[in-house]
Amino acid sequence: MITLADIRSARQRVTSHIRTTPVLADTSTGALLKLEFLQHSGSFKARGAFNNLLSQTIPEAGVAAASGGNHGAAVALAAQRLGLKAKIFVPEISSPAKIARIRACGAAIVIGGASYADAAAACDLHVKESGALPVHAYDSWATIAGQGTLGAEWEEQSPQLDTVLVAAGGGGLIAGIARWFERRVKVVGVEPQGSCALHASLKAGRPVDVAVSSIAADSLGARNCGQRVLAVAERYVDHVVLVDDEAIRQTQNWLWREMRIVAEPGGAAALAALQSGGYRPAQGERVGVLLCGANTDPSSVV
Repeated sequence: MITLADIRSARQRVTSHIRTTPVLADTSTGALLKLEFLQHSGSFKARGAFNNLLSQTIPEAGVAAASGGNHGAAVALAAQRLGLKAKIFVPEISSPAKIARIRACGAAIVIGGASYADAAAACDLHVKESGALPVHAYDSWATIAGQGTLGAEWEEQSPQLDTVLVAAGGGGLIAGIARWFERRVKVVGVEPQGSCALHASLKAGRPVDVAVSSIAADSLGARNCGQRVLAVAERYVDHVVLVDDEAIRQTQNWLWREMRIVAEPGGAAALAALQSGGYRPAQGERVGVLLCGANTDPSSVV
């Protein structure tokens, strides 16, 4: 099991490479919004990417990653800044905005397959053939510890919180945050109804494969959450709520209309749970909501 010391070490390792992202009060819901979409590469993924690359020996073949887009962009950015080679595998559902980010960072990119699982299989084959270091998007202790630095930062900024809502795809983000808070703060996961690997695995008591069909599939579209993520979530995540695609879309539109924030579907999912009533706070409950990604075409939310 990952320890708090692991997260503290990760934070020392990555601090000079990442941004401290702000917290903003939302007067309409009373929640405090953590604006992690302002992170380098447009999502929280930079934390895990830098922790992976800074904590391991990198072979001459460089690094490789499979991604719906955000993880790939983060690994590409970290590799570029550290002077390393990177090859990123993404499925055909990845958004053009995310593919453009990966290319802008100079990584080699391979687009193919209908889902994240297909990209992961292609990445695994490349790693076997080339000797590149694989950087897993979520089911890796180095990735989870890196994402856990967000929890440590958030607690310093908002020590009064009772509950935080966090979107889950593969689950590396929520696992890291939940491990940091250790139930001092209630951590509630949010997944799309059409892409709910963590919810299904918690219910089954083991990692299970799920079908993936959601507007948020390019960021929350993991078919299986993995054993490490599940081990943390079973101990430290309070529960997971599901939201439909229409609620996510409405929240994306609201964020643009009311706050001029462009959020990708996965980045808006946690707030969608609050706005749609998927999560109903108790009287006086102090809630934080993570807006975790903004890699999308702005015209899609206007």
